[in-house]
Amino acid sequence: MATGTAKEKPKIVWNEGRHRFETEDHEAFIEYKMKNEGSKVIMDLVRTFVPPSKAGLGLASYLCVAAFEHASEHSFSIIPTCSYVSDTFLPRNPSWQHLVHSEDSKTIKSSI
Repeated sequence: MATGTAKEKPKIVWNEGRHRFETEDHEAFIEYKMKNEGSKVIMDLVRTFVPPSKAGLGLASYLCVAAFEHASEHSFSIIPTCSYVSDTFLPRNPSWQHLVHSEDSKTIKSSI
């Protein structure tokens, strides 16, 4: 029989004004920039931050999932500029790969 309590999933909130998804305490976050390419809307995930005091809790992954779910719900593509997203999250979670923006596109203009 296992002892202790199950690890609780942290609450991740969308802070549209600051262009990021963050933990309720605002300490850990993933920042994004919105871009337009014709009729396509693209979410560029530019930075993930988790303070050292919260390292090892899986927060970066939860933040990525929130951003990818949001992109999926709104039919956005994703550019994984952040190295955590491109080098760690996507290889571990290939089911999200279908949202990654194709690099064979034309010029992308930032909407921010």
